[in-house]
Amino acid sequence: MYCRRSHRQRAFEARHLAATHGLGTDDVLISRSTLTELRDALYRLEAAMEDVDTDLAEADDPGGLRSALWHLYGAAANLRGVRIEPKAVGEEERP
Repeated sequence: MYCRRSHRQRAFEARHLAATHGLGTDDVLISRSTLTELRDALYRLEAAMEDVDTDLAEADDPGGLRSALWHLYGAAANLRGVRIEPKAVGEEERP
């Protein structure tokens, strides 16, 4: 089930912490800074998509389309490397 002993140990620790906090099977704990980072990056991506919607409606030249694409790419790049590693997770359901 786990590729390494350390992964099994981290999963055990996370489940133990989850149990002490009364978390359900679909609940996770993450740091506030990770949540803020993710929320900010998603907001920037959403805003860029709105900008690009407008740009695409108005652009009639390849340069305008290229500019819109790079704007969207830049916003999406903010999400590159974002990882959400739970600090605690609920108990796994066994089949």
